[in-house]
This record gives sequence, C-alpha cells and structure tokens, in this order.
Amino acid sequence: MMDESRQASSPCCPPAEGEALAPCCCGLLPSVEAKAPEWSDALWIEGVVSTVVGDVPRVSTTLRFADRLGAWKARWGIARMRYRVEPGLYAVGNPTPDSPVFVSANYKMSFDRLRSNLGGMDAWILVLDTKGINVWCAAGKGTFGTQEIVRRIEAVRLSEVVSHRTLIVPQRGGPGVSAHDVRRLSGFRVVYGPLRAEDLPAFLDAGMKATREMRSILFPLRDRAALIPVELVMWAKYVVPVAACFLLLAGLGTSGYSFSRVLASGIQSAALFLGAYLAGVILPPILLPWLPGRAFSAKGMWVGLAFAVALGVFVWRHPSVFQNLPTAAAWFLMIPAVTSFMAMNFTGASTYTSLSGVRREMRVAVPIQAITAVVGLGLWLAGRFV
Repeated sequence: MMDESRQASSPCCPPAEGEALAPCCCGLLPSVEAKAPEWSDALWIEGVVSTVVGDVPRVSTTLRFADRLGAWKARWGIARMRYRVEPGLYAVGNPTPDSPVFVSANYKMSFDRLRSNLGGMDAWILVLDTKGINVWCAAGKGTFGTQEIVRRIEAVRLSEVVSHRTLIVPQRGGPGVSAHDVRRLSGFRVVYGPLRAEDLPAFLDAGMKATREMRSILFPLRDRAALIPVELVMWAKYVVPVAACFLLLAGLGTSGYSFSRVLASGIQSAALFLGAYLAGVILPPILLPWLPGRAFSAKGMWVGLAFAVALGVFVWRHPSVFQNLPTAAAWFLMIPAVTSFMAMNFTGASTYTSLSGVRREMRVAVPIQAITAVVGLGLWLAGRFV
C-alpha cells in the first residue's frame, strides 16, 4: 500500500481496507501548534518544550499501568487498530537543537517501546503516520516509508527545530525507507539504529555505530509467544461459527435429523476442529525452531500430522470413537489442513520469512490446504449417511 499524499495539489489515495479516510488525506498536515488538542490530555505527556516552531509535547520515559494495560489489550486484539498516537514531533527530557532525532511509527506499542528506552536522554521523536501499524509491518505496507518521512519532516518544520541533519531510523523500517531519497528530498541523512530499542543508549555512546549483536535478529520464545493472543482473537470470529456448523450438521443422517447425534458426534466434531485451531495457533510459534521446514505452512502441517497420529493411536485403542471409516479419514485430512493454515498466518510476524517468500509459500500452500480441507469435509458429510 502506497503512502497517502498529503499535499493539497495531489490526489488522495484510497485508505487501507477497513479504515476510514484520514482527516488530513487532502491538504497540508496540521502544524505542531494545531495538534495540541490531540495530545494535551494524554497521561504520558508531562509538559511541553518550547521551540522556534511552537510548543512540542514532552513525553515520559516511564510506562504507566495504563500503558501496560493498553499493550495487553492490543496483544489480545482489543481496539488494536485504534491503539495509536498522533503523528508529529515529541520531546524526551530537555532536548536542544543538537539532540538526536529518533523516528517511530504511530502504533503506540512501538512508540512506547522507544520512549521507555530513552530514560535520562534529551532527544526528539519524529512519529510517522503509519495508520496505527508497527514499524516492521508498516515498512512492508509502505506507510513507514520515504515519502512519509519527508512529509513529516516538512510538517513539523524539523529543519528549524534541530541544527543537524541526521535521523535515527529503526532498522526494521529499512525495507520501506530509501536513505538516499530521504537525503535528496529533505536534506536529512538516515542512520539505521539497532534492531532493539534497549540497545539505543549503547548505540549512541558508540557514535551511532552498531555492533554485530545489535544487527542480529533474535526471535526468542517470549517474542514468539507474544504473537499468539492476537491470532487467537482474530480468528475466533471465524472459527467459532465453523465449529457451530460441525455441531449442527452432525445431526444429519439416513433417518433424518437427530439431536442425539448432535450430542454424540457433533460435540466430538466441534471439539476436534477447535483442537486443530488451537494447536495451529499455539504450537507452531512455540516450537518454531524445532519444526522441520522453513515455510510456516509446512511447520503447521507437522503439528497437524502429529495431532492426527495421536488421534489415530487413540482411535486404534478405542475403535468406537468414530462411527465409520469416512469420518476418521476426514479428520486425518482436515486437521493438518487447519493447523497448516493457522500456522501460515505467522509469516508476517516472523524473522524467518521475507515478503517474496510469503507470496511464494501462499501460492503453493493455500491450494493444497483448500483441496485437503474440502475433500476432508466431503468425507465427513458422507460419513453422516454411512
């Protein structure tokens, strides 16, 4: 998705899917002074810093309970797309024209991660309008990009606020930023900071030189597990109705509709589908380094196959679990298809894949998942009448 044009003479681009048109999509961006009503009541604002272009809000580097609660809610998909801060210029401590300028997305979790690691510093934070999307994802979508940086520099009149011409851009924003174009269009030089905000003090102390460790991407269990809640919530609105369909359709049979079959086979079918969904969302990110294959769809498939094998062992010991062979075969097909599809959704949040790799994976995996799921569903329905 391309950045929206902010110049009065340029046409507006359509908003992202599901988003309303930005209020300043057409015309010039508001000045720092005009933005005041948007941030004046924020609890993380602790005053203002006077500059030649007006008052700039000073932000706290200490996260409050409200900040942590907001992050927790965003992790669970609650008001996720509204968890954002107003784009513009912010101050940390008592910055001067010589203080460093850090660039951030207006997704509040990204903004909070940056400011909470700037304690004891005097600095400026230039917040881009990424539509409430984090740096990494916004760089891929184009909203954390060259044109937005240039527009924001002009909008806040940054060249009048600082005496230097250097921006510290998150390394994860690199895919969307052309450093030489930023310099050509704005006069500001882009320096890519470390991958982790906690390394920023050491990065500055080293004269803005990153060590090998600062450039190394880590994806530990804690970071992988943090992705699970939002996936659970996001897909629940689709998964629960499908599970309900399994529950109700299980009542079909050669003798008509039977509620006893709903209680016997329907609950079992709904539970198996929900189990495959939970396994596909929870286990792949946790077991990521140890699951065979690079593609997430393959990793999810292995989880589903393990689930199906365990189910097969249980059925072998308890033959009466399934009424007939088509029903058993149906689940041995559908479970890996579900877990593979659910695991594939983590491709956009992982350091294991690239944008081109994701597209290539989906072209291959989605048809296989769809065919397997449809055949499995057909067998399951056929099992109602055997």
